[in-house]
Amino acid sequence: MKELIIASNNPGKIEEINNVLKGLNITIKTVREAGLTEEALEDGTTLEENALKKAHFVAKRLGTWAAADDTGLCIEALNGAPGVYSARWAGEGADEKTMIDFALNKLADVPAGKRQAYFETVVALVSPTGEHWLFSGKLPGQIAFEAKGKLRPKLPYSMIFIPDGFTKTFSEMTDEEKNSVSHRSIAFRKLKEFLKEKSHEGVA
Repeated sequence: MKELIIASNNPGKIEEINNVLKGLNITIKTVREAGLTEEALEDGTTLEENALKKAHFVAKRLGTWAAADDTGLCIEALNGAPGVYSARWAGEGADEKTMIDFALNKLADVPAGKRQAYFETVVALVSPTGEHWLFSGKLPGQIAFEAKGKLRPKLPYSMIFIPDGFTKTFSEMTDEEKNSVSHRSIAFRKLKEFLKEKSHEGVA
């Protein structure tokens, strides 16, 4: 594998992925950089389905290796919501502030100690021939009572999620801190190790 297309144009997500995958002897490109403007329809009912749909879409259109992820925030007090519907929970096209306010309002009556949640990311890797592999990362934490930190583009829940073992939200952390523990980094590190291990077998 000489080139890997990441099926996303989310700047915050791409920055984190690039930080994790650096060091591989592979050119990493976004779909936009690869010249693809179409997007897959994310209508799956699981993170795995959405990740696979996006990666297969790009691999088929461009005839190259592609990777895609889907991430969900699962809040225990809300029976695991929003999960796979995290991006659309506050309504189609809702901006970051609306999404944050919506989540905090849902938890308005939930006290400290009962605001447990976790982020989960599933990464799909798809070959030009349609073979696929899945990698996942999960990070437990809790939902803060108010948004804190710097808003990361298209990553609103980072302002209200405090990972276990920390006293600050994702958005208050440095990139180094966040990348060392995040669900997305865990999943993409697994992908990175897979590519390293399989390169001599001809898979990558």
